[in-house]
Amino acid sequence: MPAAPSSTAKSEFPWWLAAALVLALAAALAIATSDLYAQVFATVAKGIGITVFVTVVAFALASAFGLGIALMALSGSQWLRQIARFYVEIIRGVPVLVLLFWIAFAGAPAFVAAWNALTAPLQSAGWLGELLVRDVSLLWRAIMALTIGYSAFISEVFRAGIQSVEKGQIEAAKALGLTRVQRFRLIIFPQAIRTILPPLGNDFVAMVKDSSLVSVLGVADITQMGKVYAAGSFRFFETYSIVAYIYLILTVGLSLALRALEQRLRRQHGE
Repeated sequence: MPAAPSSTAKSEFPWWLAAALVLALAAALAIATSDLYAQVFATVAKGIGITVFVTVVAFALASAFGLGIALMALSGSQWLRQIARFYVEIIRGVPVLVLLFWIAFAGAPAFVAAWNALTAPLQSAGWLGELLVRDVSLLWRAIMALTIGYSAFISEVFRAGIQSVEKGQIEAAKALGLTRVQRFRLIIFPQAIRTILPPLGNDFVAMVKDSSLVSVLGVADITQMGKVYAAGSFRFFETYSIVAYIYLILTVGLSLALRALEQRLRRQHGE
């Protein structure tokens, strides 16, 4: 008969976190005592706001789109299911960097041309001005690329979470006369969120890292600020060490916060 897991195994000390904290403190000490590291940090840190903005906005939009695609995939219409599957498979098959280039340099001009064609009568009447490609900022092109790329993955997270709810509870809700919206809001989603939250949190952390790809468009995020500083000073080791340090602070901090939230939800449900 296998032995029961010991209490020490359950409360294992997080040595990895202790080691990470030691490295973080050593890096913070170097920044505080070295003029060079302090200057690099001050320059690179200017991109934190853009990184956070891109991540939060793109993730919120991707979650909304992903939920819509998931509901289409679970609908009773075969056409909606096929459209959702087509979207998910095509978008997931394209690397995010390639999608970023396509949206920025092919999708944006196509959107501008379509907008001008649709609004031509209003433009002729002087009610609207002609939209130019340069009017669509590179920042929002990057956000839309991340939104489209991640919405396909997030839709699968929502679909799996919704399908994890027992069908008997849904049938009971139908018998009670609850509408489709009420069933989703009161029965399905509160239970599905427990399954959805961990992978959704992982996608959020991954988007923080993938937001660095927007630097290829010249968007002034953390990575771009590091590239500019390193190109001008040739201090590549110091610069990219600080860039990696900032990303690690963001991603590890988020991972710990999400893990604490997940454990809190489990305790609330008695797991």
